[in-house]
This record gives sequence, C-alpha cells and structure tokens, in this order.
Amino acid sequence: MPRIIACFKWVMDEADIKADPKSRQLVLDRVGYKISDYDRNAIEEAVQLQEKHGGSVVGITVATPGAKPCLKDALSRGPEKACFVNDPAFENLDPSQTAAILAAAIDGKIEYDLIICGEGSSDLYAQQVGPALAEKLGIPCATYVNKLTYVEGENKVIAQRKLDDGLETVSVKLPALITVLPDLNTPRIPSLKQVLGAAKKPVDNVSLANLQQTFEPCLKTTGILAATMERRRLKFTADPEDIRKVVDSLIKEGVIA
Repeated sequence: MPRIIACFKWVMDEADIKADPKSRQLVLDRVGYKISDYDRNAIEEAVQLQEKHGGSVVGITVATPGAKPCLKDALSRGPEKACFVNDPAFENLDPSQTAAILAAAIDGKIEYDLIICGEGSSDLYAQQVGPALAEKLGIPCATYVNKLTYVEGENKVIAQRKLDDGLETVSVKLPALITVLPDLNTPRIPSLKQVLGAAKKPVDNVSLANLQQTFEPCLKTTGILAATMERRRLKFTADPEDIRKVVDSLIKEGVIA
C-alpha cells in the first residue's frame, strides 16, 4: 500500500491575464487563481493509485498564506490531508527555492513511498521542481510519464515515458519521484459533497520558522513583458490580380511552398 505525496501549485489563471498594448506590461489586478492544470493530473493519479492499491495520499504546496483556498480545491479532489508550507516571503519563488522548501518540509517529516508532480507548472513551466526535489531527497526520478503502474509486493513502479522520438518504459524502485504528463489521466471534477467534505480534512501548517532554514533564489526576474506578434498587414481585394500578389509574397517569404 503506497504512501503517496502529490505536489501542487496555486497559480494565476492565464485566462484572466491581460497586457497593456502600448507598454506590454501585464495587467493583473483582476486575475483569478487556480491549481496548476498539470498538478491536477498529479493529484488525480495519486488518488487513482490509492483507490486501486490502498495506502494514503497527502497533498503538499508551497505558497503565501493568501493561497489558503487552494487547499480546499486540492482536498476535494481526493487527498485525505494536506501540508501547507506557507510564509509571506514565499511569493514569486524560483524553481530552486520551491524544490528546496519542499525537500525541507518532506525529508524526515512526511513518510512516503512515491512523490508525484506535474511535468511543469502552468505559469513558469520550468519543469525543474520535480527533478530538483528528487535530487535533494536522494531518490530516483522518472519524468514525462504518461502511464504509471504500481507493482504490489515488489516495491516499484513501472513508468512509461513519452519522449520526442518514442516511448521508454522504466522500472523504478521506491521511494521515487514521478513527473506526469497531462495525457496520463483526466482529472475528476469534484462533486458538491466532495467540496463540502474537503473543509473537514486535516491540514498541517508549516511556517518558514518551522523549517529553520533560509532559501536564497538562484534566479532574479528583472522584468516581464507580453509577447508581441508582428502582422504582415497585406491588403488585398477579391480581384484575382490582388490575390496573386499576396500569394507570390507569401511564397517569396517562405510562408507557403
């Protein structure tokens, strides 16, 4: 019966992010928040493994105290408890900080056989937290997993990895960390009963003082600007001669062959 930790992150909803067309600065005053889409797959896989093999599922996140609503959302998806590692300083963390904080909160404090993370987060999508966390904990790691099987009695998982040039199947001894792809499963939509029941599930609050460490960033963000899209601004009418000029221009620029 595996003891599973599912990592998740509270991120801005990209549908709410706007940009000023002149300055290209992001407008975030009306942005909403959600659990990262990739982390929903991580939680779902952890819960499916528990439903099939027993064991336990603990959700863990690193955030500011203001991210507390994410706990109810995560717990409504199936984990039996959550670990909320929070501090006002835990804002705009880089991947190295997140991995170090998670390692400090997990190592020697939470018993586990398997840690499941999303392949990346839907804000930074750095794809670094999972592998870095595994390294700090000293456990094996398999990334880009689109099929996961727990082998009862053998203390291992069989993971199918989706690579650029094919599929790779690996056997990983536990304890281990797996990062999962979105096509691994379809995250469930919590029912009203599950949402209401989430409020009664236990949450362990862990502060920066509890960790007794400092976590310095390896990266410094100096600015964020919205991407620009240069349009060709080719004007033409329905006249065949105009259409021919546009087609010739696109062929010349290599847009079409």
